[in-house]
Amino acid sequence: ALPIQSLFPYLYFMIRDLEVAKQEQDIGFYAGFVGAAYFLGRTISAVPWGIFADKYGRKPCIVISILSVIVFNTLFGLSTTYWMAIVTRGLLGLLCGILGPIKAYASEVCRKEHQALGISLVTSSRAIALVIGPAIGGFLAQPAKKYPNLFSEESIFGRFPYFLPCFVISVLAAGACLACIWLPETLHMYHDDKVEAIEEMEAQVADSTSEDRKAKQSGSCRMASTKNLLKNWQLMSAITLYCVFSLHDTAYLEIFSLWAVSSRKYRGLSFTSQEVGTVLAISGFGVLVYQLLIYPFLAKYAGLVKPFRSAAYQMHVCFFRYYLYFSLQHIHSWLTYMVWSSKYSST
Repeated sequence: ALPIQSLFPYLYFMIRDLEVAKQEQDIGFYAGFVGAAYFLGRTISAVPWGIFADKYGRKPCIVISILSVIVFNTLFGLSTTYWMAIVTRGLLGLLCGILGPIKAYASEVCRKEHQALGISLVTSSRAIALVIGPAIGGFLAQPAKKYPNLFSEESIFGRFPYFLPCFVISVLAAGACLACIWLPETLHMYHDDKVEAIEEMEAQVADSTSEDRKAKQSGSCRMASTKNLLKNWQLMSAITLYCVFSLHDTAYLEIFSLWAVSSRKYRGLSFTSQEVGTVLAISGFGVLVYQLLIYPFLAKYAGLVKPFRSAAYQMHVCFFRYYLYFSLQHIHSWLTYMVWSSKYSST
């Protein structure tokens, strides 16, 4: 999540410095393609990575994904052309297939009584990235301009002003890659559960005496199970809603970042990358507090559906707060920070 969250505070300035937009109003157009390249790659490779993890193991999938972050996130920070930025982000998304396998790994490495806790820790790690990522991107981009006493214009960080946040994230990824040495492989647990389920199914087939017939029935049952899974309207509805909320979250995050740094003559806020990073870090902290402290309480006493509906209603209210943000731009920036943070905390 760090390569995603760290990008938006400085994306506008990066596109501006690449001089691909003919006029200032077009910067957001070109920035959208850079932001979308990563998710396009993930969309294409999500299912193949899941198949790879089931065949060769979760650990190789995790290691390859982390290595792709080290390589392509670093190259993105060294981008000198617009197309180099798009290609490196696209390859990063294409080779970063950690999202699904890491959740499967969390459920397999934990005992059954701790599986919910393991998966919740994976989810909470994204909330932590919502705090750390924007701070890294906002405060470390353009270091030669922000910290001239530490970084000179002639250094690599001066010649590549957006390399430092990418480099820091790559170093963190390298540390995570080393930690993978001690990760146990859990694929055998998955196969054990699969074999056990097949054996139970075969035991229920009383009139099957031939091994070939058993294998055929086993395969047909698995195909029927997959078809039933796709026909499960409750599951497909949940997936669709998750897709809609993910679209809202990502689009809102990128649109806000581009709007906040836009000039006031275009009704933007004229924020710096540091201010945008601070806003997103505060909002990420709100998400972290909500997930760890508030949501478990709501889920326990109100169920899972009511908080979800409440968030959907509040999401529409947040869209109409834009005019309020612009009217507050002449007040101290921290007030705007807190108003924006309330959006994330409430949804």
